[in-house]
Amino acid sequence: MTYTRRAMLAIGDFLLISAAVFISLFLRFEGNIPEQYVRVFIASIPIVTLLKIFIYYLLGIYSSLWRNASIDELIRLFIATLAGEAAAFIYGYLTNSLLPRSVYLISWLIVFLLIGSSRLSYRILRRLRNIGRGRSPSRKRVMVIGAGSAGSMVIKELRDAGYKEYEPVAVIDDDRYKHRMLVHGVPVKGGRDMIQEVARKDRIDEIIIAMPSADRREVSKILNICKETKCRLKTLPGVCDILDGKVRIEQLRDVDIEDLLGREVVELNTEEMAGYLEGEVVLVTGGGGSIGSELCRQIARFNPKKLIIFDIYENCAYDLQNELIQNFRGSLDLVVAIGSVREKKRLEEVFAAYRPGVVFHAAAHKHVPLMELNPGEAVKNNVFGTLYTAQCAHEFKTKKFVLISTDKAVNPSNIMGATKRAAEMIIQSMDRISETEYAAVRFGNVLGSNGSVIPLFKKQIESGGPVTVTHPDITRFFMTISEAVSLVIQAGAMAKGGEVFILDMGEPVKILDLAKDLIRLSGYEPGEDIKIKFTGLRPGEKLYEELMLAEEGITATRHSKIFVGKPLDIDHGELLRKLETLEAAIGDEEKIRQVMAMIVPTYSYAMTEIAAAAEEEAEE
Repeated sequence: MTYTRRAMLAIGDFLLISAAVFISLFLRFEGNIPEQYVRVFIASIPIVTLLKIFIYYLLGIYSSLWRNASIDELIRLFIATLAGEAAAFIYGYLTNSLLPRSVYLISWLIVFLLIGSSRLSYRILRRLRNIGRGRSPSRKRVMVIGAGSAGSMVIKELRDAGYKEYEPVAVIDDDRYKHRMLVHGVPVKGGRDMIQEVARKDRIDEIIIAMPSADRREVSKILNICKETKCRLKTLPGVCDILDGKVRIEQLRDVDIEDLLGREVVELNTEEMAGYLEGEVVLVTGGGGSIGSELCRQIARFNPKKLIIFDIYENCAYDLQNELIQNFRGSLDLVVAIGSVREKKRLEEVFAAYRPGVVFHAAAHKHVPLMELNPGEAVKNNVFGTLYTAQCAHEFKTKKFVLISTDKAVNPSNIMGATKRAAEMIIQSMDRISETEYAAVRFGNVLGSNGSVIPLFKKQIESGGPVTVTHPDITRFFMTISEAVSLVIQAGAMAKGGEVFILDMGEPVKILDLAKDLIRLSGYEPGEDIKIKFTGLRPGEKLYEELMLAEEGITATRHSKIFVGKPLDIDHGELLRKLETLEAAIGDEEKIRQVMAMIVPTYSYAMTEIAAAAEEEAEE
């Protein structure tokens, strides 16, 4: 509120207070005011009125946004006018200029009514103007899901805060006691079973999910009903994200695919995580990538002694550096080291310079079809990059080394998965000869990561389609980047050496359903507005992924979403000899696959070779 508006309000209040005192005297003496009280009124009214205005100022009456006035502002005004009248009575007593006591009571009631009416007149006039304007065909008709405090505040904001493009017309809530009630004049028309019917009958354009305290699974169930209505969907952030407890329209955001999956917020043991990160030098390879950058963001919150971002691609590393500098404002000791995990000499330079106590190895080639076409590059980066980084961790006495792995390493059908399984074997074998604690964390796809199907689908939808799906029955595991990274850090705290930790990915999701959901969330109808085209499985692609090898078994950990596979007995010397053969094979794609099949017996290429050999033997 500007100083000019405050001054105008104060001047108006001066006139209203003066008039209220005179009216009180007039009513008290039924129009025949004694001359002595007229003299007291004339002599004291300027000082008494200014005294009241000063008290109103102290109690915040001139700081409130009265165009959004609510019961809170009226309570504040009630207290301020009462305090002002008490001050006027004390002044009269001390200066021997008291008016009859009943005058003070009548004056307080009139002042409260006059000032309250003047403050609320803006809202009343605007509401009357909105009613007089009637329904406009250009306004978006809105359904609000949730008749609680958040839903009430959303409707109030839409009605009173000048959002002329929105018209709330219906509320949905599962509480039967609220059905057929009104929320700021908007009817509650039933529970979630009525969403589609109400959307159709009331010609709803937009649905707002106002349930910030509901768990994600519950919100997901409601969203899966709403997505069938063809309405645009918006939601409020979670209750812990609304820091001041007040809901504002600016906080609304479009519903995304993460909301539909309904994965719960991960509960973490932050003390355990801080125990091995706080005050430690931490190195993240591939630190500029989608997983690596989120690792850096979360690690930075645990006050490491130094955080080292190691990446070959300087642009992403530079962007992340600027982001962290801005967010932590000098409290984070940050180093960006440019280099490749393929070059052991560069790794040795970085390890020698900073002596990291904890290493997260996220650098890898992950794109299945591209690696199938470029197996030598997959081997150089995923296999030998892991070997060199793990060896440096041993040589420079790193305390803990955590490899970021993938579900594609289980019974791999492609070279990328085979190289990641070889990487797991390297760290398990290294653990047997080193004091460094080596562990791997295996999980499926993460939403929005580099190479993820989600950004591809969004681009295809923006360009008008078609959306390409390889097979109608293909499924994948999904989790959010932040959830995956949080669990990786938690697993790192649990690692004692040699484990492969497996994250609970929930139920697998059909990629076709994912594509349809994204099309609907974009305001289109699958198959009508945006076509879906099946392109066939790509080289090395499986219909479904697995998270565990048969021989690993699985054991629960103290965290409900983290499991651990039994460490396998892998001879380090023998593995190194096989890797020498693999290194010699680089440049010959067929030879690479043959050697990878020797290293990783569960690689489907190896299965094909075994089957062919058995067939030849049978023919003989």
